[in-house]
Amino acid sequence: MVSEKGKFSLWTASAFVVANMVGTGVFTSLGFQLLTTENFVAIIILWMIGGVIALCGSLVYGEIGATLPGSGGEYRYMNGIYGPFAGFIAGWISLIVGFAGPIALASIAFSSYFEPLMPQVPPRLVAAAVLTVITLMHSFTLKTSGAAQNVLTGLKVLVIIAFIILGFTLPFERQSFAPSVSSFNPSMIFNSGFAVAIIWVYYAYSGWNASAYISGELADARRTLPRSLLLSTLVVTVMYILLNVVFLISTPASEMKGEVEIALISAVRMMGPKAGAVMGGVIAFLLLSSISSMVFIGPRVSEVMGKDHRILGFLAGRTRKGVPLRALIFQYFLALAMILTGTFELVTKYAGILLSLCAVMTVAGIFVLRKRHGRPKEGYRTVGYPVVPVLFMIPILFSVVYLIREDFIKTFVTHEQAAMWTTIMSAGTLLVGTAVYFANKKFFKK
Repeated sequence: MVSEKGKFSLWTASAFVVANMVGTGVFTSLGFQLLTTENFVAIIILWMIGGVIALCGSLVYGEIGATLPGSGGEYRYMNGIYGPFAGFIAGWISLIVGFAGPIALASIAFSSYFEPLMPQVPPRLVAAAVLTVITLMHSFTLKTSGAAQNVLTGLKVLVIIAFIILGFTLPFERQSFAPSVSSFNPSMIFNSGFAVAIIWVYYAYSGWNASAYISGELADARRTLPRSLLLSTLVVTVMYILLNVVFLISTPASEMKGEVEIALISAVRMMGPKAGAVMGGVIAFLLLSSISSMVFIGPRVSEVMGKDHRILGFLAGRTRKGVPLRALIFQYFLALAMILTGTFELVTKYAGILLSLCAVMTVAGIFVLRKRHGRPKEGYRTVGYPVVPVLFMIPILFSVVYLIREDFIKTFVTHEQAAMWTTIMSAGTLLVGTAVYFANKKFFKK
């Protein structure tokens, strides 16, 4: 809810985080993870590691957010820690891929789940339509946005809990995982395939930092921000592990490999074609919550960048109701372009590299802040410092290196693709952002 002062409470902040996290990733990632490993134990460990990474990130972001309060997320944090250039690049990543990419992916996933209900409607048209409706919904007032988000997130959590309960109680043929348990070897979590799978899991957990982007609109932000990050991450981690157990016990791995609509396939296995298709439709509507959360949060970063950099000044400004409408419209057209031209796997890996590197740089900033200001004497402090920041950074960097290595191998060794598209797109985004930053310094001096 929105408080009397027009600020979001702990529950609404947590609702945005949960909505941002639980969505496209958990309903789609398993199919791509199964391309690298089918071992049940390894996959569950993978999701546990994802939860630990997100939790470690939440613990660190809580202190950084309390030290550097205000909306903007990594843009504000990296600007305050490393300087304006690093802040601009972080904001540029958020502007181009941080929200528009996941919004496009969630819209595409929605259309994939919705297709069995209305197969005659082109999926891309459905994805574009849902993006349009939700963008319009957030074009009016903060009160409308907060109320809608609470309702959508509440429905999402209830349906996921119901799906998990049905997965453990319905009478259907369950998969045996005795061979996976007996064949599991710890070395499985140190190979290149597992490293790439971490990117898919991290994408599923991405959004754990959502309330950091709107901390300027939180009531008592120094307390609400860390609490919302921790509460949401713990709840989502438990749901993710149980949900993936249901997927794996209900459906053979061969039927899910490389597929996007994992929950739909699992629902059909558990309930039959008709009831499963209905459940798939319900899950499609759950994705509305994720799209809604990202559509709301993204423009808050873009608007701050527009205020700080005249070359992006067209993004600045709010309506009388407090809505950053220009930034919202810009995000809409960027996400729409990705829906109409991109592929699910490529956009996910592209977003994964850039967002992972940005998060690692931000978390590493806790060491800079501690050296600069010392240990916070009051307010929130990172539990487990300095081990927790390191636990976040190591697996993320490990995965990014192997993702780029995989891109190289597919291009020059196995010739599965014509070019290192993921790496080229990531490097290109950084280079263009650098050019825009220095153009702003040259042509728009304060």
